[in-house]
Amino acid sequence: MEKKIRYAHTNIVARDWRKLAEFYIKVLDCELVPPERDYEGEGIGKIAGLPFEQSKRLKGQHLRLPGWGEDGPTLEIFQYEPEGPGPEIESNTMGFSHIAFAVDDVKAVAAQFLEWGGKEVGEYTEMDVEGSGHIVLYYLADPEGNIVELQTWTPLGSDE
Repeated sequence: MEKKIRYAHTNIVARDWRKLAEFYIKVLDCELVPPERDYEGEGIGKIAGLPFEQSKRLKGQHLRLPGWGEDGPTLEIFQYEPEGPGPEIESNTMGFSHIAFAVDDVKAVAAQFLEWGGKEVGEYTEMDVEGSGHIVLYYLADPEGNIVELQTWTPLGSDE
């Protein structure tokens, strides 16, 4: 039997899920996917492997990532009550480090990103990748400190 595997979603745990969801909608063209989630009870902790005292309530929403159809992957932005500790994430932190969005104009999207409360992590960078093409990259952090890469890739032989 052939395996059928499809990427479903990435989860971000937020301090204020509504504010962070609005950021991803306004800046990176994500779309709300109903219904809004609001779960209470011991089942949350069982799923997450947390004791009830650390996972009494879970609220949030899925956001459809841009560039995919209605069945494409989502960004799941949830908020636990009570709030747990958050690590300080850097670009070289082990484990999940960042998410990336391909954009037409890195500088323009970065300006909007910063205007909506994001922060710089690295510097705007353009570089040629031998044998592949030209890439423009910019690492930023969303308002809650999650690292986001904005990129524009121009393959070799492209007319752009």
